[in-house]
Amino acid sequence: MKNKILASFFFLFFVGLTLAGTVFAAASPAINITLGDGKQPVGASALSLLLLITVLSIAPAILVLMTSFTRIVIVLGFVRTSLGTQQMPPNQVLIGLALFLTFFIMSPTLSQVNSDALQPYLKGDITQTAALQKASVPMKAFMYKHTREKDLLLFMNYTKAAKPKTYQDIPITVLVPSYALSELKTAFQMGFMIFIPFLIIDMVVASTLMAMGMMMLPPVMISLPFKILLFVLVDGWYLIVKSLLTSFQT
Repeated sequence: MKNKILASFFFLFFVGLTLAGTVFAAASPAINITLGDGKQPVGASALSLLLLITVLSIAPAILVLMTSFTRIVIVLGFVRTSLGTQQMPPNQVLIGLALFLTFFIMSPTLSQVNSDALQPYLKGDITQTAALQKASVPMKAFMYKHTREKDLLLFMNYTKAAKPKTYQDIPITVLVPSYALSELKTAFQMGFMIFIPFLIIDMVVASTLMAMGMMMLPPVMISLPFKILLFVLVDGWYLIVKSLLTSFQT
């Protein structure tokens, strides 16, 4: 089990590096990131190494914005905030749960990237450029499926790009921010729905305390056990995870 988890982490990091290279190549098509083979001057090799380190540094950020991680971690953060439990669950638990849910949701897409791009590239059947192009296709399909048309048009109109015929023709530099913007809106919509029942409990407790004349007693201290009790009785974590999984099936 441990080996499978480590393999998933290394595979996801490699996919992130591959997609980061795709984004970097789309943003700067005139730059070829290739380590020197002894024929290039020292300055060119140093520049290539610098560009490679830059891609490595932005790979995790790009990977986070191109997967389901953004929506999941924001919704889980809203759950903790609405409960009012401060640092419970801790950040490490929420991020770890978000990562493994991301692996679960993205497994079909990552499997396609592995079979179409990663494995052929490791075997030497295709070049790095072809691997980048093949790896971007399933990721584009996933992001396009969960991107709102209005958000996509915002960046398409800004770049004054021609209307694409299919999602494969959409530049990756346009699709990534469009997808991230759509994910933020969806996550905040889900967070608003999570807040409502806990807000009602806070209002009822505050009104009751005021009616009893206990104005010096913090309502949050009294409402917290009731919110935790409600969350446990309805099996809140199950409902939250089920809602997140369902949201990526539509």
